[in-house]
Amino acid sequence: MRCDTFITESTFGLPIYRWPTQATLMAEIFDWWCVNAAAGRASVVYAYAFGKAQRILSGLMRHAGAVALPGPIVGHGALTSLNQAYREAGVELPPVMLATDLPARSPALRRALIVAPPSAQGSPWLRRFGDTSDAFASGWMQLRGTRRRRGVDRGFALSDHADWPGLLSAISATGAERVIVTHGNVPVMVRYLTERGWRAQAFETAYGEEEDADAQAVADTDPEGRAA
Repeated sequence: MRCDTFITESTFGLPIYRWPTQATLMAEIFDWWCVNAAAGRASVVYAYAFGKAQRILSGLMRHAGAVALPGPIVGHGALTSLNQAYREAGVELPPVMLATDLPARSPALRRALIVAPPSAQGSPWLRRFGDTSDAFASGWMQLRGTRRRRGVDRGFALSDHADWPGLLSAISATGAERVIVTHGNVPVMVRYLTERGWRAQAFETAYGEEEDADAQAVADTDPEGRAA
């Protein structure tokens, strides 16, 4: 939509943030899962329970197509009601079990893909899966240092936020002469836009980090989906 003044977020407002295609990303996650399953090691991917988890589940199902999945998919209880809502809205998702649907020492657990919110990392709930390889799905995983700080084996750069090219494309498409930048790498974006002729300025907000939002979303839910 054309406008005179455009307000944009800038969470990933740095040139380093350039997302891979959905197809490329799902292939990377699927291949990682296959390698782990062949080694008898469960794969744990941490993803925000609302939106990102369903994007992974749906994407993996489309990527696999007629190819059999390397193991079952186990979801943390925080995903259960959200997955159901997505299905009712017409989004196709693969079958997702709860950890309690399988015997404690089932060999299938060693081939499983476990999708859980970041708050599950290091929790007692994960012990039932034995030896695991873990990954975090977030745009922040574009930076190796962030992955190391998270303490995970792999990082997949998956985000619902626009990347650097996406932000610039959206700003240009509006035709706006004035751009107000908020939340994220604000000074960099403001300087970049100003140097290229826009009237750009910062606007401070009280928004928190994505991790805080995710923790709040699952605060009242236990790993098997029961109210706390």
